[in-house]
Amino acid sequence: MEDIQAKIDEVVKGSPIVLFMKGTPNFPMCGFSARVIEVLKRTEQPFQAVNVLADPAVREGIKVYGNWPTIPQLYVEGQLIGGCDIMLDMYESGELEPLLKKATAAGEAS
Repeated sequence: MEDIQAKIDEVVKGSPIVLFMKGTPNFPMCGFSARVIEVLKRTEQPFQAVNVLADPAVREGIKVYGNWPTIPQLYVEGQLIGGCDIMLDMYESGELEPLLKKATAAGEAS
């Protein structure tokens, strides 16, 4: 389990915006992942997607890593933002897009 946690930590800290999801951005495998992808596409910010269905250890490990029981999970600058409902609320309130733009700009500067 420690190896998978280290692997997840490396992915989370390796990109400014990381989404752990079921499926891929072009082929989401659940409704929640599909909704999150639509929101992320609207922000026009680049992100890394990790298909948790491709590796059962990642699928279970990400729940432990973020202490969050559901997937999808969005990480921005190494911090867990949350799942589908939180992302949708943040998008609708206007909080999500500036957060993602800031992370992308910070990632390009480093």
